[in-house]
Amino acid sequence: MSNERTVFSQILDFIPRHQFRTCVNRYNGNHRMKSFSCFDQYLTMAFAQLTYRDSLRDVETCLRALDDKLYRCGFRGKISRSTLADANEKRCWQIYHDFAQVLIAKARQLYADEDFGITLKNTVYALDATVIDLCLSLFPWAQHRKHKSAIKLHTLMDLKGSIPTFIRITSGAVHETTIFRTMPLEPLAIYVMDKGYIDFATLYSFSKSNCFFVIRAKKKTVYYRKCSHPIDKNTGLRSDQTIKLTGPKTSKLYPIPLRRISFRDEDQQRTFVFLTNNFQLDALAVCQLYKLRWQIELFFKWIKQHLRIKSFFGTSINAVKTQVWIAISVYVLVAIIRKELKLERSLHEILQILSILLFEKTLLKQALTRNYYTIKEQSNYNQLSLFDL
Repeated sequence: MSNERTVFSQILDFIPRHQFRTCVNRYNGNHRMKSFSCFDQYLTMAFAQLTYRDSLRDVETCLRALDDKLYRCGFRGKISRSTLADANEKRCWQIYHDFAQVLIAKARQLYADEDFGITLKNTVYALDATVIDLCLSLFPWAQHRKHKSAIKLHTLMDLKGSIPTFIRITSGAVHETTIFRTMPLEPLAIYVMDKGYIDFATLYSFSKSNCFFVIRAKKKTVYYRKCSHPIDKNTGLRSDQTIKLTGPKTSKLYPIPLRRISFRDEDQQRTFVFLTNNFQLDALAVCQLYKLRWQIELFFKWIKQHLRIKSFFGTSINAVKTQVWIAISVYVLVAIIRKELKLERSLHEILQILSILLFEKTLLKQALTRNYYTIKEQSNYNQLSLFDL
């Protein structure tokens, strides 16, 4: 019966095992490994993510305390911190990258009809990067400044469901535009970015690839106005113009017209200026798209707070990438569970509940919904209650 299974074992039902084995076989992940498979490694690291473990010793201690329950949850190998450290160090991180992509593809299908604030046929992506600080003496390969190391997560997020679709992990010294130039483009999609991504040669490639961008303009952008379009200033709009760049370099890098939209946010007492190559969208919709870009900032804040990616279990680049990709796959797996079980709770609430109920024997959906059922003890009618009158 399902209520005789632990919550953790029920979570495993949502993992596509065949596709996981395909990813493992692609990189020969279980070669010469008898007692601690890639799946054992994944389950151990997923446990660390879901229960907020901070170190290998912490993971080992907790799992050994639950030794009698591990086999039924899918664990087959003996858990030890040295074995897990070796696996993170030596097994190819691309196994978990490819598996995360499998889960991402499934999640995007589930969230394809999700309402994210604007009704559009186009897929809308937010692009940004976040820095995770590291210790220079432990992570010398990620040197960012003279006395500091860091890694940077370059992330492309589908705003429907807040699902990350593209993540590149680099040292903190790699600038955003470096990854921006190599990013795959999807025709007719809309990419929303902050002004740190202004690279007019790359933006021109967007237009040639038949996809769109919305990006904040820098103050020193030189242009001339070709024409202005009517606006309603009561909505906060200040201008909607068709412009052409006139800078000695920018005019050659982006030789075709652009759309420039100015918007006044009275709440923040700030004026925002956006550039886009989409001339069909309503000007206010362009401003709303940029506002939705904030979801990727919340995603970065969320994973730093709730996934174990600020304290790493290994110091090599392989161990770091393995931990990050397993963390991302756990995030997406929870998003899949939320959708398939039709839960109203947020991902944060779901993870909080899972962290304390992981090895409880209760129905997963019952544990994650607000409909908790209480069973009243039957009264023993052969004995009077102490408080009966």
